[in-house]
Formats: sequence, C-alpha cells, structure tokens
Amino acid sequence: MADTVRRGYAPSPFGQLHYAECGSGEAVLLLHQTPRSWTEYADVLPLVGRAHRAIAMDTVGFGASAKPEGPHSIERFADGVEALADALGLNAFHLVGHHTGGVVAVEVAARLRDRVSSLLLSATAFVDEAKRAAAPARPPVDHVDPKPDGSHLVEVWNRRRGFYRAGEEAALHRYVIDALTVLDRVEEGHEAVYRYRMEERLAHITAPVLAVCAPEDHYSLPALEKFAAALGCETAVLSGGHVPAPEQLPGEFADVVTAWVDRHRRRPGPTSSR
Repeated sequence: MADTVRRGYAPSPFGQLHYAECGSGEAVLLLHQTPRSWTEYADVLPLVGRAHRAIAMDTVGFGASAKPEGPHSIERFADGVEALADALGLNAFHLVGHHTGGVVAVEVAARLRDRVSSLLLSATAFVDEAKRAAAPARPPVDHVDPKPDGSHLVEVWNRRRGFYRAGEEAALHRYVIDALTVLDRVEEGHEAVYRYRMEERLAHITAPVLAVCAPEDHYSLPALEKFAAALGCETAVLSGGHVPAPEQLPGEFADVVTAWVDRHRRRPGPTSSR
C-alpha cells in the first residue's frame, strides 16, 4: 500500500544510512534540513507515495544514519546521498531538498547531472560570497550548552518555538528529538552550508528546477529571486507556513512535489524502482 512506510538501511563508505519510503514508480528522494531527520517528511511521504516511490533519508551524521568523525560538509552530505542512490539502484530520480537539504540537493544535482530528473529546492539558502562573509557574525541557530539541571532541554524547545503555531507541538517535539540526537554537533550542518561555494556549482545542474518557499520563512524567501536569476528557474510561494513548512502544510507541500515530478516524468516508464 502506498501509505505504508517501509524502513531500511543501505551501506555506504560512512556506514549504514537509514531511510524510509512509500509507494512505487519513479523515485523521489527527499532531503531534510539541519538538524532534522526523515521525520520532517513523515506526513509528506505517504502523500507523495500515492503516485511515486517517495524516499526520505537521514543525512549522514543525523537521525539514525551513520555518524562519522571529522568535519561535516555539503560535499560529504552529498556523498551520502549518492551512496544511498547507488545502493538502492536509483539510476534516475527526482530530488527534493528543504533548507540544508536543498543546499545538499544542489551539490547532488551538479554532480549527477542527468541522473537527476528534476530538482525542487524548498526554502533553500542561496550561498554566495556575501552570505559566506556574513557567517562569522551569525548567531547560532540550534546550539545550547548542556546544564546539570536539564534546563537546556527547554532552551532547545524555545530555539524554534517561534516557527510553529499553536497546535503544532507534535512537530516541534520531533525537532527536539532530532536536535538532542546530535546535540554535540547540532550546529555543524548550518556551518557546512555557510562554507559551501554554491555559485561555482549551479552551472553544472542540468535538471529542471523549481524553487519554493513558505511566505513566513523570511530567512529563505529572498533566495527565490536569486535562484530564478542564476538558473532561470520557476519559483512559487506556498499559501502559508514558516521554516517547518513540510510539517505545517504536508498536503500542499506534497501536491507541489507531485505536480512538479509529474511534469518531468521519464519516458517510457519508471527506471528507478526496485
């Protein structure tokens, strides 16, 4: 059944990579933001899985995937995506990335080129020299110092409380779980983004690109115009939502993904299902 989530592990040079999937047909690989896991797409996955083989992986170093030593980088995250795609036999696939996952998706699409049938960048930072130069003055996003009385647990919660509306506490709870899982390295994904030389990679992307963002996500909304100028791509603004848009508007998010993938199906038939 399309709505049944199947979980698995795939080998990689880093160790086991964890993923969840639904459905069958052409593969749609979804990459999460930092410091999340595949659960960012828990409600999206079965909806996209109605029409396609929807796969959400845990990025190397996060969730239940292998956590190698050494510095994180967008390139290493992309190594993990490529390793998963190879292990699952995805000769061609559609790629979706949200926030950090979108930056990783840029690198994957630039590397794999024609293997990426389409690319959807959700709330993805446009990383250029100006953004890299501003990074040292940027306050930490998720970092907290552990305290003996456990008060840092509330601090983790409050780090992102403003992104969620009343009634969305279950999604915020999932964020807290993911952040605590990698608390000693929780900020490194963001740091990797700000080191990435994205502008040197954009010209290598051959897939059609759609850049989308939630209207309240003021961190990423300005990047839509920059991606449109750099790639000549289409852009769209969702009807609502903030940084956690896939959890706040899973139905709309899944509809946007499905419609975009349907426009760029490979012919004849799927080549990426097992």
